[in-house]
Amino acid sequence: MSQITPEIVAQHGLSEDEYARVLHALGREPNLVELGIFSVMWSEHCSYKSSRLHLKKLPTQAPWVICGPGENAGVIDIGDGQAAIFKMESHNHPSYIEPYQGAATGVGGILRDVFTMGARPIANANALRFGRPDHPKMKHLVHGVVAGIGGYGNCVGVPTVCGETNFHAAYDGNILVNAMTVGLADADKIFYSAATGVGNPIVYVGSKTGRDGIHGATMASADFGEDAEEKRPTVQVGDPFTEKLLIEACLELMATDAIVAIQDMGAAGLTSSSVEMATNGETGIRLDMNMVPCREEGMTPYEMMLSESQERMLMVLKPGKEAMAEAIFRKWELDFAVIGEVTDSRHMVLEWNGEVVCDIPLGPLAADAPEYDRPYISKAEYREWAGTKPLENVPNGAEDGSDIGADLLKLLACPDLASRKWIWEQYDSQVGADTLQTGGDAGVVRVHGTRKALAITTDCTPRYVFADPYEGGKQAIAEAYRNLCAVGARPLAVTNCLNFANPQRPEIMAQLVHALEGMGEACRTLDFPIVSGNVSLYNESKATGGGSAILPTPAIGGVGVIADYATMMTMPFKQEGDAIFLMGAEPWATPIHARSLVGRSLWLREIHGREEGRVPPVDLTLEKYNGEFIRELIDAGLVNAVHDVSDGGMAVALAEMAMASGLGAEVDNHPDYNPARWWFGEDQGRYIITVPDVAAFQAQIAKGTRNEDTASSGLRRLGTVGGDCLFGVQIGDLKQANLGFFREWMES
Repeated sequence: MSQITPEIVAQHGLSEDEYARVLHALGREPNLVELGIFSVMWSEHCSYKSSRLHLKKLPTQAPWVICGPGENAGVIDIGDGQAAIFKMESHNHPSYIEPYQGAATGVGGILRDVFTMGARPIANANALRFGRPDHPKMKHLVHGVVAGIGGYGNCVGVPTVCGETNFHAAYDGNILVNAMTVGLADADKIFYSAATGVGNPIVYVGSKTGRDGIHGATMASADFGEDAEEKRPTVQVGDPFTEKLLIEACLELMATDAIVAIQDMGAAGLTSSSVEMATNGETGIRLDMNMVPCREEGMTPYEMMLSESQERMLMVLKPGKEAMAEAIFRKWELDFAVIGEVTDSRHMVLEWNGEVVCDIPLGPLAADAPEYDRPYISKAEYREWAGTKPLENVPNGAEDGSDIGADLLKLLACPDLASRKWIWEQYDSQVGADTLQTGGDAGVVRVHGTRKALAITTDCTPRYVFADPYEGGKQAIAEAYRNLCAVGARPLAVTNCLNFANPQRPEIMAQLVHALEGMGEACRTLDFPIVSGNVSLYNESKATGGGSAILPTPAIGGVGVIADYATMMTMPFKQEGDAIFLMGAEPWATPIHARSLVGRSLWLREIHGREEGRVPPVDLTLEKYNGEFIRELIDAGLVNAVHDVSDGGMAVALAEMAMASGLGAEVDNHPDYNPARWWFGEDQGRYIITVPDVAAFQAQIAKGTRNEDTASSGLRRLGTVGGDCLFGVQIGDLKQANLGFFREWMES
């Protein structure tokens, strides 16, 4: 009688066609261990079977890229023989089920992706999306996620320097928790995962294996049903203090010549780490499951291979280095065990109690895993499906601008723009003593012992991506580029976390495909390649009270370098009398009436209750021009403050600069615009700058380093820094409105 029934196959998330492929690959029926291994390796989370075809279209190379997608994290050259290593990853499903541990282990996992390549982590970031604040579960989720991120990052001693948090009903039943880590390494001491050298020992280090997280990768590759709470056992449990020991032990061993290859045990645990190492090295692997350190009695090979217990690593060592390596890990009070060896079989072979319990050819598990070209609708068909059309009956503010201040107060108090002080006060942003800036357009961290600094940002505007995935994809990249330029950094590379719903629905697949097309075009134009990333699909819920599909959310993590941190720019107004300019002020060749200035804007949604219109278009050539021009002005010392214009338009950008400094501003309306559209429109490619010496500023423009006509047409004087009001509202009142949401929500 068959051990594997159709019900068991379905429980493992494999379709009938996929199970037929398993039978063909093996030439026989699998046993339960083998079925479990195919299940996790062919899950969306591990195989990217619905996205791999389209991910190949992204630009991933540049002269400064040392290692692009395919390894644990991306690696870029930052000069002076140093490299930055970074990646962003999702922990969405676990965080909805068990918010503290889901978020905490998300941080732990992304830290391991970075230090497994030889880097010391120097900064964390995150991108969080929650549902309606009045949803009965949302306060619990926000509390748990923020505590989990802070609890793990703070304990392990890596500062959290930037992030974003948004709210929308589409995330009611499926929140998003995306974590990012940036590390530093010597460019000639990068460690990779390819297992080579037949006979070389395979070593397990870190924590013992338990039953937590079994089927975590499979669970993360399906949408939520009514049984979401029953999946709590598939959520891993983290220990940041063990992670800290693991970082130090790994870096100490990396200072020797003992390591041939190294891989962290993340999603699918021992299965994915061993398969990836052998596949990348074009070798085979043999493991003795009796040697795997376990913390629970009676664990089976099936449980050991599928467990996602945290703080574990797999290594291939040079022969004879085992004793030295073991001494290091024992010193750091971590487990160490030789559990197998590299072979030339191109198979994964597992032994247990003297018997072979698994023998799978590696090709079908990884390189030859299923790859789907799923159906998707065209851009025009998608816009029709989404109801995206030009904005009609555009609301008008008073012609004299008298309600700009009132609308601004309401916007600053809304969940999407309210101060995140309640959140960031729970994160240690200063541990390590190298953090130079938080709370601005990008976090900035000094490269210790040098004059260089790394700037880090996370960005995405899901409401844009929903309305127009192509333009929204472009905008996500462009905003990351803009935020890095705003602090004076040269943008170098991108990591991403692609969060979408069910790819088997053509409209959802269209979101993914068209967003990637827009992202790719932006990266090519801006010389901003994508070097690492993660795909998280099936982010939707059928559970009672859930919001079905999330908004398409391709979260972007951008990294740039500042050659001398003395030139770093910040957002707050600096002194009274500085002139305020808008860079990117005019619509150039496009008539004003043809532009959807407030379509899909927060002003339209929060003040008028309408999520309508087209998204603001992104002119990538202009985006690049403006970014380079801003960096020139910063390097020349001609500006005192810089802030990019994004959510809420210029009014909110000015308010954020004013609240950060305590200084107000006198500003003028545009003569050709309705004041509300002028101040709250979310046109792209724009920065607000303050200039202490207007004559020197204009002389720089006239030097001819850039086309004078183009530069002049993109600059407009807005007003002057000074006083204690903005749009007739006291800066203190703006601050109180901005602080109110989280304070009142969390205390209620």
